Amino acid sequence: MNAGLSRLSAPATSSEALALQPRLVLTDLDGSLLDHHSYEASPAKPWLTRLKQLGIPVIPVTSKTRAEVSPLREALGLTDTPFIAENGAVIGLPQAWCHARLDRPGNGTDGLVIKHISVDVGLIRARLNVWRERLGVTFTCMNELSLEELKSLTGLDNDGVRLARLREGSEPLIWQDSDTALESFRAALKGDGLRLLRGGRFWHVIGLSADKGNAVEWLIQRFTSLRGRQPLSMGLGDGPNDISMLEMVDQAVVIRGCHDLPVEPRTAALYRTQARGPAGWAEGVSYWWGGDDGGLADARAVSA
Repeated sequence: MNAGLSRLSAPATSSEALALQPRLVLTDLDGSLLDHHSYEASPAKPWLTRLKQLGIPVIPVTSKTRAEVSPLREALGLTDTPFIAENGAVIGLPQAWCHARLDRPGNGTDGLVIKHISVDVGLIRARLNVWRERLGVTFTCMNELSLEELKSLTGLDNDGVRLARLREGSEPLIWQDSDTALESFRAALKGDGLRLLRGGRFWHVIGLSADKGNAVEWLIQRFTSLRGRQPLSMGLGDGPNDISMLEMVDQAVVIRGCHDLPVEPRTAALYRTQARGPAGWAEGVSYWWGGDDGGLADARAVSA
């Protein structure tokens, strides 16, 4: 899926080609479109408004739950676009993204079609309890944390914590043991068809086949089959759990994080921001699409 389309090495006719190609923006939320601490998106809103006017979908791709994403889609004006929740475990499709023969309409709230990619969270939690006892390792799952502990860790209010706990296909945890024990734990989970993903605040346990990259690939293929055109895709993220997404898009942006975790996607068309959070998000979009060769001047005709 990565076309290796570099701003620095594109041919002279690239702006014409870009103007004729529909576009998608796939973005992490916490630490990217949303500030890591305040969850505000103000610096990114001028670009969000411009992209909406051009009919370019901005698609949240997040570790947040479906319940958390719903009010954020309203607040950010993204109710017409799909979303990917719980690091790829859940995909939500508005009607315009549904296929008449493949999707059962209205199996989610507000007419959304919900796709579950991972295993059920109940099974995940059961296996976590098994391996904690068998391996003698120490960790604390999100559903085991008190309200006050979760508020302190995340900066969320009571309602935000309640929504964060409504999980469907993944379980976040805080690892409290050695690196050696972590590798043994990782191997045990793999035998159960589960995997570990590193996020900005938590480790996330999820099904082997579910990650942001696989979900993004699925959405890009769905867009292509519905529209008959391969879109130019941009991905923006700040954490290790964003790497698979950033490797699946044509133009990638690693937003400067509020952590020291390495984020090293293998992609030729990569930009690293100086600013953090939504300011970095706007910087990244401007780098790829804000110049004379960004091709947005004529984008409305093919994206609307």
